[in-house]
Parts: sequence; structure tokens; C-alpha cells
Amino acid sequence: MSLVNKNTSAVSEAIFKEQRQLRKERLLASPGLMIGFAGFVIILILAALVPFISKTDPNAMVVADRLKPPSGEHILGTDEFGRDLFIRLMYGARVSLWVGGCVAVFSCILGVILGIYASYFKILDHILMRICDGLIAIPGILLAIALIAALGTSSWNVIVALTIVYTPSVARTVRASAMVVREQPFVEAAKVQGFGNARILWKLILPGVISPLTVQASFIFAQAIISEASLSFLGAGIPAPAASWGNMLQASKLVFSKAPWTMICPGAAVVLCVLSLNLLGDGLRDFMDPRTKGGAKK
Repeated sequence: MSLVNKNTSAVSEAIFKEQRQLRKERLLASPGLMIGFAGFVIILILAALVPFISKTDPNAMVVADRLKPPSGEHILGTDEFGRDLFIRLMYGARVSLWVGGCVAVFSCILGVILGIYASYFKILDHILMRICDGLIAIPGILLAIALIAALGTSSWNVIVALTIVYTPSVARTVRASAMVVREQPFVEAAKVQGFGNARILWKLILPGVISPLTVQASFIFAQAIISEASLSFLGAGIPAPAASWGNMLQASKLVFSKAPWTMICPGAAVVLCVLSLNLLGDGLRDFMDPRTKGGAKK
């Protein structure tokens, strides 16, 4: 009996090692995932540590230092009010990451609830999906501006507005994945055994939608950062003088000819952050579903 147990444990350990090796190979075969993850982590670390790196107030105005080019004293130069651009850029990253992260989390939570119930109950499917179709038909930025106009400008109102904008797309993705899982034999077997609807939805169907949901969450994170910057650029996002990449781009319009770094730096920050998240999302999609990469080669 002990010999059988030893053989079983040896086989299990060999399978575990093989699976770990396969995961490692898939990670190394996806440079986009590694680059995107590294870029995102660097931005996240800088944003988190900026209060400890420098005690400079991002909103402190020093008129004598206005529009100074990049130098040893000011790495990325100063803006039209003499504020250090690097410090404001990092505090702007905190705002963008906070808004993007909250929007991704909240829209995924609501999207999962709506999508799973819509996939399982036909009556809810007709009602919820028609509401989602109506919201998707409205351009996202216009819907967000309308909601913020009604709610007022603040970071939380931006989060609420963008959550409403992105929840319908998450709900549709979750519904599509959940409908595939719902038709699997193990779900039918659970129904025969008398499992309740709640248990089937959250114990059996939910795990099957986690993979596409994780990938979509990374893309929503990136889209929310762009949307927040766009809203702030238009004056409907984070109110001044709070540091925000969109606010910084909006303010740089008047001084771009004299100080181009005031527009180039926040613009580059948006591009790098969004590019990192998109690479991360593409890499996660290939890592979680190797058939995608294989199919692309074929």
C-alpha cells in the first residue's frame, strides 16, 4: 500500500513539475507580457514612492522657476507656474492608476453579476442585454461627459461615470463565456443532482469566465486611463489644481511653443502606461489561452 502511495506521489510531483515548466516556457515565449508587466510595475512603484522620493508639494507655485527646461534641479523642467513637472507627473500617475484601477474593478464586478445572471435566466437576458446595447450605442466619452455634468466634477464621479460606460461591454463578454460553460456536461450533471441556481452560477460557471475577464480588465484599465485624461483635458474630469495627466496636457496648450516639454512629458506618460497595459493584456491572453498564439501562427 505504501508503495502505491509513493508511486502516486511521484507521478503527481512529475506532473506538477511538467506543468510548472510549461507555464515558464509560455511566459518566456511572450516577451510582450514581460515588457508590459515590467513597465506597469515601474510606473506603479514610482507613483507609490513619490511622497518618499521628494517632499515637494506638487501644487506649490514658484514663479521665479516658471518654464525652466529640464535640468539637474528639475529633471523634466517646470510648468507655467514653476511647479516641478516630474513631481506632478508622478502624482498624476497616482490619480490615473487610482481611477483606472477602480473603474476596472467596479466594472468587472458589475459586469460579472449582470453577465452571469443574463446567461442563465432568459427573462433577465432580454432585459439586461437590451439595456447594455443601448448604453454601448452611445459614444463612451459623450456618455461620460453627460454623467459628469449631472454628477459634478470629482475623482469619484469620474469613476462612477466610467464604470457605467465600461460595464456593458464586460457584461456581454461574461455572458458569452458563461453561456458556453452553461452547456457543459458537468453543469447539466449538477442540475440533475439538485444543485441550486446560486451554487451553479458562482461555483461552476464563474470559474469559467475568469480567464477572459482578467484579460478584459487589463484593457479596461488602459481605456479608463485614456478616458480620464481625455475628460480632464476637456475640463470635465479631475478638477484643477490637482495633478492629472489630462490637466497637465490641457494647461500645456498655452505654453507649448515656449516649453514643449510641458506637453511631451505627460503625453509620453499616458502612452507608456497604456502601452504597458495593452502589452500586458495581450500577453495574458496568450498565456491563459495558448491556442490563440498557435492559431495565429497557423
